[in-house]
Amino acid sequence: MRALFNFCFLLFLGFEIPGQNLKSLTIEDCYILSKQYYPLTKQRELIEKSRDYSIENASKGYLPQINIGGQATYQSDVTKIPITLPNTTIKTLSQDQYKLYGEINQPLTDAFIIREQKELITSNATIEEQKTEVELYKLKDRINQLFFGAILMEEQLRQVELLRKDIQSGMDKINAALANGTALKSNIDVLKSELLKTDQRSIELKSSRKAYIEMLGLLINQTLSETITLERPQSKVPLQGISRPEVALFDQQAKIFESQDKLLIAKNFPRVSLFFQEGYGKPGLNMLSNNFDFYYIGGIRFNWALSSFYTFKKERMLLNVNQNILNIQKETFLFNTTITLQQQSNEIIRLQELIKLDTDIILLRSNIKNVANTQLENGIITANDYLREVNAEDQSKQNLLLHQIQLLSAQYNYQTTAGN
Repeated sequence: MRALFNFCFLLFLGFEIPGQNLKSLTIEDCYILSKQYYPLTKQRELIEKSRDYSIENASKGYLPQINIGGQATYQSDVTKIPITLPNTTIKTLSQDQYKLYGEINQPLTDAFIIREQKELITSNATIEEQKTEVELYKLKDRINQLFFGAILMEEQLRQVELLRKDIQSGMDKINAALANGTALKSNIDVLKSELLKTDQRSIELKSSRKAYIEMLGLLINQTLSETITLERPQSKVPLQGISRPEVALFDQQAKIFESQDKLLIAKNFPRVSLFFQEGYGKPGLNMLSNNFDFYYIGGIRFNWALSSFYTFKKERMLLNVNQNILNIQKETFLFNTTITLQQQSNEIIRLQELIKLDTDIILLRSNIKNVANTQLENGIITANDYLREVNAEDQSKQNLLLHQIQLLSAQYNYQTTAGN
């Protein structure tokens, strides 16, 4: 009773029970739902957070840099004044010296480095997001297989029902002939056994359809009932061009080399900063004093690490090599994808030609079956002869259904491969 109350309370609050209200489903719905509920989708939010945190940290480079330091030393010798004055004693500095200080350093030229670092962080995050898109796009292939597999089972079930009606029609005619004493009872048994075979076939098709539906439900995170209607997609005309997410990934990866090159150049610029240091030590700034004292010093600091030029040229050459490798990978991907599209295009043409012939075959087989139906009624042929023609017509219709669904599947697979 309490569980029922909780269920009603959830409905009252407007919570949706996944799959409970779905009565029909399109393949486009499956594409959208699979991307929404696939576990990898959660990675997008984490990538965005990582990017924001990294950019925020990089922006802290504009802030003053604060350092605290200290040292205690013992020197083997100290500075001495090599003169003597009457009635004056010049103290010698202690060989032990101490210093504790704090320093504030404000970079003036690091803005270039920080800007390139932020661009590089953004580019890396975009690449990771695009990699997620590439993985999510692969779901389309699995959706296509399951969706068209389930539709094929539905169409075959309908054809089995038509076959059942033809067999039942034959049984009715033989029963009438039995009543008139113009037919053998064995003919009825032949048709009954064939009718039982159609029942077996229906069970197998329903079981297969259920398996497809259940796997499809797992991909889109919905509990789908066996009675759900899968809307048959419209035929698609293949579009030219390749716009796969992998292509966008290659383009994003190419951009990152530009950011890396700019950062490499920026790191070799001279660095200028303002600084202020205050401390306490012995001696202070007065080197003639042998006492602890406070002191401060401030100014502008210039630094240029020329040793970075040792590897600068090779690092830029390495970036160029990596970019060429990426270009080859992109070219290879487009080449392989083009070959696959050509194969799929040929498959579409093949299926279209088969469907034209299927239609003609069905027309001929239907005429032959109708003649056999009349002959069975008049006792000219046996039940086995009639079943042979019925099964031949059924097989031709099954071939048409198979080729029609295969054509739809091939068209959608072509679009999926092309990324359109």
